Amino acid sequence: MPIITLTSDLSTKDYYLAAVKATAYRLISDVKWIDVSNHIPPFDMAKAAFVLKNVWKEFPEGTIHIVGVASEWTKKTPYAIVKMQGQYFIGTDNGFFSLLFDETAVPDWIRTIKLQGDEDLSFPAKSIFVSIAAKIAAAEELDDFSTEVESYRRRPLPIPVVEYDNIRGMAIYVDSYGNVITNITRELFEKEVGSKEFNIVIRRGDTDLNRISRTYNEVPQGEKVALFTSEGYLEIAINRGVEGSGGGATDLLGIRENDIIRIEILEE
Repeated sequence: MPIITLTSDLSTKDYYLAAVKATAYRLISDVKWIDVSNHIPPFDMAKAAFVLKNVWKEFPEGTIHIVGVASEWTKKTPYAIVKMQGQYFIGTDNGFFSLLFDETAVPDWIRTIKLQGDEDLSFPAKSIFVSIAAKIAAAEELDDFSTEVESYRRRPLPIPVVEYDNIRGMAIYVDSYGNVITNITRELFEKEVGSKEFNIVIRRGDTDLNRISRTYNEVPQGEKVALFTSEGYLEIAINRGVEGSGGGATDLLGIRENDIIRIEILEE
């Protein structure tokens, strides 16, 4: 039973999502369909990459991932398939894959999808990507529908800036609880901060976030907390903020995506 996931900006308000799924059920027998998220902001490939990046390694080998965000085809941004650690990723080679995978990741292979000239390019998730997923699931000969290439396009990704006494990162994602996830990794934090004292400075100038917790409940309900996600990104949250305190970190602390998050490293 093939597993197919979808990450898209199709939402659930229109018929588009149902059309994609109906096509999959028609072309692929016994398919197991999993929606990663269909509420990516329109054309926001960085958000789509972040969401899928945090979950794809949980799937077994052979899983096929369809990405229906910013899927416009051009000669410079063809449709592509990337096989990474035994899983397949179908999308547009417009820089998305470089956002999805670590810079040091080595794909099993990369292939561009052959077009016949009569495909409906206005809705590729339905008309092209599902069909390619069906061919992969059926173990059809790859050369019949794709051509191997050496690399995918690169897209610059904002990285934290390290200075002698601080780290400047940014908020890159706000989840449905209002938790703010930054691009500061546990690895970078441990390297630059280590056992030194520190203050996390957020948008409104608060500097009393000076410890990393393991769980939200290490602080009282309604208090702000800093911790690392399971994928190793620094997160700023309000313990049970949505349920009991009128909002999460994005509302109560005024943090928005792309805001600067700074860690002041104090002298030992």
